[in-house]
Amino acid sequence: MSHRHSNSVPQSVVTVLMMLAFWAFAQTPATIKEQLTTPERIEKSKWWPTDGRAGKNEYVGSRACEQCHETIVKSQSLHSMAKASIPAESSDALRDASGQSFRIGEYEYKIIREADGTFHYTASSGDKSVLLPIKWAFGAGKVGQSYLSEQDGTFHEIRFSYFATLHAFGVTPNQSLQPATSMSKASSRPLTGAEAQRCFGCHTTASTVGKHFEPANAMPGISCEGCHGAGSRHVTAMKAGDFDAGVAGIVNPKTLKPVDLVDFCGACHTTWWDAIRIAATGVANVRFQPYRLEGSRCWGNGDARLTCVSCHNPHQPLVRETRTYDSRCLSCHASSKQSKPAADKAGACPIGKEDCVTCHMHKYEVPDMHYKYTDHRIRIVKAGEPFPD
Repeated sequence: MSHRHSNSVPQSVVTVLMMLAFWAFAQTPATIKEQLTTPERIEKSKWWPTDGRAGKNEYVGSRACEQCHETIVKSQSLHSMAKASIPAESSDALRDASGQSFRIGEYEYKIIREADGTFHYTASSGDKSVLLPIKWAFGAGKVGQSYLSEQDGTFHEIRFSYFATLHAFGVTPNQSLQPATSMSKASSRPLTGAEAQRCFGCHTTASTVGKHFEPANAMPGISCEGCHGAGSRHVTAMKAGDFDAGVAGIVNPKTLKPVDLVDFCGACHTTWWDAIRIAATGVANVRFQPYRLEGSRCWGNGDARLTCVSCHNPHQPLVRETRTYDSRCLSCHASSKQSKPAADKAGACPIGKEDCVTCHMHKYEVPDMHYKYTDHRIRIVKAGEPFPD
């Protein structure tokens, strides 16, 4: 469940957005001014996440990667990114709700599991009812899952989503702002081609090939080639013993500069400039971790100790034990046991000695997602202060 982008930006606010961008540009550090939006990154880079230039035959799948990187591939398969999307028939939430009915407003919904394992759903009100297929489930389930239906070649975002904290179905995020004034709106919302391409670009691997959106080619979830690029040249070269060509044939994000590396993850998790471009304001932007991180005072002009992968291993499931991150905090801040911090370290926290993130990375609930997200704008959080945009 991502819902990164707003559905559209009304023409009436274009001028305001331009003014906001100009103001933001004037206020930001030089390094951020030099950064690019994700579309610009894609255009100027050899390869970048959501890049759709590689051909269909250039993708080899994670099984090919597993031949040499078995341990990494197996552990990455347990990461939420690998479960960012699944075919609807693999969804536990849909399977558990099969045959059950639930109401959202004046409409009643029922999930139906067919004999072949596929799913349909009905939306009903009075004597009116529609029956539609459920094609994809987006979201690993930690926060929840949203669903796509495909009708006459067009993808539709289904009106209901599953929310893990509620253990129930509710209105899909963003759709809560759009009243269901008809059976059509109560059943689903049609996605534009660009919207569908963005959704698949961040939730699947190889859905766009040769610059053409081909969802039938999509591999569920973000697997190896979602972050390292299409692997055929790498695999061929390594099998031939040509190490140099093999290294050149794949992308290793670890070699990027700090600002580039955070933007790399931000291709799906939203960079600083992407957030400005889509006019992300309010508590909902707490979901945009790279944007929030780059707004931290400690980020400065980019610190290699503070990139996304400094704390999170993309090849392993997310660690949720807060104390685990203390060592990362202490790589920048002196321990409270030290009388004088080293030259490359900031001072120790005068209050706490452990669980640093519980105080300095506050959690905020995004109402229509029914989930508290960790704010990656690292700071001293003051009681009662408003959410800092």
